[in-house]
Amino acid sequence: MLSKNLLVTAFLLFISVIASTQPISKKEMKKLVDENMKSAILQYKHMQSLLPSDKLPRSYDSSKNQLITSGSDWWCSGFYPGTLWYLYEYSKEQSVKTEALRSTSLLEKEKLNTSTHDLGFMMGCSYGNANRLAPKPEYKEVLLTSAKSLSTRFNAKTGCIKSWDSKQGDFLVIIDNMMNLELLFWATQVSGDSSYYKIAVTHANTTIKNHFRTDNSSYHVLNYNAENGEVKEKRTAQGAANESAWARGQAWGLYGFTATYRETKNPVYLEQAKKIADFILTNANLPADGIPYWDFNAPGIPNALRDASAAAIIASGLLELSKYVESSWSNNYLNLAQTILKKLSSNDYRAKQGTNGGFILKHCVGHLPAKSEVDVPLTYADYYFIEALLRLKNWYLK
Repeated sequence: MLSKNLLVTAFLLFISVIASTQPISKKEMKKLVDENMKSAILQYKHMQSLLPSDKLPRSYDSSKNQLITSGSDWWCSGFYPGTLWYLYEYSKEQSVKTEALRSTSLLEKEKLNTSTHDLGFMMGCSYGNANRLAPKPEYKEVLLTSAKSLSTRFNAKTGCIKSWDSKQGDFLVIIDNMMNLELLFWATQVSGDSSYYKIAVTHANTTIKNHFRTDNSSYHVLNYNAENGEVKEKRTAQGAANESAWARGQAWGLYGFTATYRETKNPVYLEQAKKIADFILTNANLPADGIPYWDFNAPGIPNALRDASAAAIIASGLLELSKYVESSWSNNYLNLAQTILKKLSSNDYRAKQGTNGGFILKHCVGHLPAKSEVDVPLTYADYYFIEALLRLKNWYLK
């Protein structure tokens, strides 16, 4: 139980955040959505002109005016085609669909990739959206095979899907892995094979049990004993410290447990999503504009770097979570999501036309401790930004 003083402090923090995230008019948000989508389509056409035909975008080096690319095996490979599918959903523009189809096809071979937990990102964002918007039997086959490949990384002793391969005896699981469960839920719905569903809920249950602190923030990395399932270590890789709250990790948890509730309707997952949302909303280090520092406990706050990618994921997650809770909480989540989207749409975060290598957003932080992808555009920031705008349009602006 929280002490009375802690409860009072949390309440005051919550009130201060809500006061800074007042409702934004539908008219203003409709205009914002349309402006962003039209700009994004032009940006991605610019990116397409820079992109080698056998590569996928990853980031952009402004000092060299160089688009940073990857092969299909990079964990972010599905975000570019996924964003294109969202832009096509909005615009119905045939040229956007053509590039979505082309870039999606580059990932087909990854359906057999059993060396990564990121198949949900890779295949769900690309082939998942393709199958949703332009279904074909071959897309279904790719997704089912991908789910089968992902399921090979599950270990019954730990109750988890392994995230990263490491030295013998280690079984590393990161909070990001919650984002890959949607692929497994989909596979059960389509195939009738309940094993995928069981793996997904077991992983989610184990994550609730072991990954979270008493304040509802999450560790980034857990190391399990693969033989008996005991937790050997709780730490971070991309956060500021082992006991800090890496911002994108909190975003993955929020989004992942919200999606898990959608697929299961189990209130345990809704409650966990709400706890994570409350940690974010009541955090003393959350700026008034809703764009978090790269870590909620980052050294140097308020001069620490912000992370637009974490902000975009939080906005999209909050928009969905707002559909499942009582109206007072729904309004709070919706208001913060709109505040974030408004700020990301400003010149502070949205790139000028024809710049930024075609990426939509600036100022993301990939892996600061490793000095990798620091204060640069990232494909997943664009993906969840566009997804959040579409969710806002489809769910709240009709």
